[in-house]
Amino acid sequence: MENLFGKNLKYLRLSRRMTQTRLAAHLKMNASTIGSYENGRSLPRITSLQSMADYFNRPIDQLLNKNLEEAEKEIADAAGDNIRILPIVVDENNQEKISLVPIKASAGYSKGLTDGEFIGDLPTFSMPFQELSPERTYRVFQIEGDSMLPIPAKSYIICEYVQNWNLIQENKPYVVVTKDEGVVFKRIETGSDNQYILNSDNEDYDSYELNSGQILEFWRALGHVQFYK
Repeated sequence: MENLFGKNLKYLRLSRRMTQTRLAAHLKMNASTIGSYENGRSLPRITSLQSMADYFNRPIDQLLNKNLEEAEKEIADAAGDNIRILPIVVDENNQEKISLVPIKASAGYSKGLTDGEFIGDLPTFSMPFQELSPERTYRVFQIEGDSMLPIPAKSYIICEYVQNWNLIQENKPYVVVTKDEGVVFKRIETGSDNQYILNSDNEDYDSYELNSGQILEFWRALGHVQFYK
């Protein structure tokens, strides 16, 4: 018999970019218990099942009987509740690490962003800055070109993952992962009918629009690192 509950639990956990340890802490369980549920080695008692249903805001019968990933993989909503599953890398203590996307990996990133193996092969590190919360997901992108001067080409942009696109802040800088252009760094305005306007700080570059179907990920820029020549 297919372990739909285990698959659904893992799907919902990853959709919130959570490790087993972090989810277990929220549910007041052990990480090994979460692992046993996902692997089908055991099933939760009704009280634990209700806790998980409440946490993920899903009916119990869906958790047990419906393949949520298959049912929702075609749904693309601005709030990002359904399809934006982000592979992450954790250390030996199951703490999430920060992945670096260098210029040479940018071309393949839009195709490999849901591939755990591709993400796992990227360089990873940790940063001790108090502004970075352990409850959020961060990634660093190295940018090309001079469209966002005075931030020069080859700078590294420290970013926070944006799951809910309705929370995008007007005229703030974001790294945008697109289907056709790959990784771009721009200021974002929200237009009408699911359109986004991408603006450059360098006036030599024109603004342009993309619809939500052309965009794969938004990452809010928090800061940058550059090296002097």
